[in-house]
Amino acid sequence: MLTKQQAKQAIKDHWQRKLLDIQDRIDALCVPPAERRDAAEHRRHILDVARCLFAEHGVEEVSMHQIAQAACVGQGTLYRRFAHKGELCMALLGENLLRYQADLRAYFESGTPSTSALTQLDHVLTRHVAFLEENTQLLSAAREAWYAKRHPTIFHNPFYTALHQTVETLLQRAVEEGEMPEIDTAFVTDTILAALSIDLYIHQRTEQGFTPERILRGIRRLYLIAPH
Repeated sequence: MLTKQQAKQAIKDHWQRKLLDIQDRIDALCVPPAERRDAAEHRRHILDVARCLFAEHGVEEVSMHQIAQAACVGQGTLYRRFAHKGELCMALLGENLLRYQADLRAYFESGTPSTSALTQLDHVLTRHVAFLEENTQLLSAAREAWYAKRHPTIFHNPFYTALHQTVETLLQRAVEEGEMPEIDTAFVTDTILAALSIDLYIHQRTEQGFTPERILRGIRRLYLIAPH
């Protein structure tokens, strides 16, 4: 028979495994397609050049023609690889998303049993706001490309799904362990992520002059997550 301490540890392990299972599922979707070495190196070169140009001049100010010239490739070659700038931005964003997911996995793997659900949730939201801040221009361009190609809504995007499952799992644990009152965790998760949509984030940063810290403080207060 399990002791009280062993039972508590088993519960903590259950929640950690649930969070890591979410990361496993998104990792399985992110396996890059097989590609010849020279083709992969060529693609890497174009992306590196584009990333440098975007960092120096901004995404909107850089044309596909400039990228082709800087990468020393023909425009036809560039367009065969990336149909338009939005598609190229999506490729860069995909790499950044993989790093983001790897950061979350490392955090959950290193978590101790004493780390509360709300502390973990605060970490996830802080990391997500940092991701939005670091990738605002790429997210804006990729969003336009996503809708132009008539992709399903963002709610069916696997990265959004993984983030939603992560946030909801942490809210469920917070409720179960008495850190929060009983709430509709699915609805609250929807609302948290709606408040962190890229459209609203850009509006708050550029039109309202909010800082990332102010946005995060508002999210914490709105959802009863105490500042750390």
